[in-house]
Amino acid sequence: MILVTGSILAREETFDDVLRSSLEHVERSRKEPGCISHDVHVDCQNPMRLFFFEHWTDEAALRTHFAVEDSKVFVRSLKGRIVETSGTKIYRAEAIPR
Repeated sequence: MILVTGSILAREETFDDVLRSSLEHVERSRKEPGCISHDVHVDCQNPMRLFFFEHWTDEAALRTHFAVEDSKVFVRSLKGRIVETSGTKIYRAEAIPR
């Protein structure tokens, strides 16, 4: 399993637009093969920050996701609309026995 986290800090005047784009990206990504979950959350301490949390079956599925043209378009669309990005962090996780 692969876990991915990241965050972006939107400009106040672009927040609604960035949130809408982020939600569209999340909904589209959830339909990709290998996506277990893909979420975006508004930070309760800084409401201009959006936090992404993704769960993928394996590295191949994640690489495919990053290569999808719509994913690239989403990332490019953030230029000029955000103040900063935390960068993507990728974690390999073992399944937790039940």
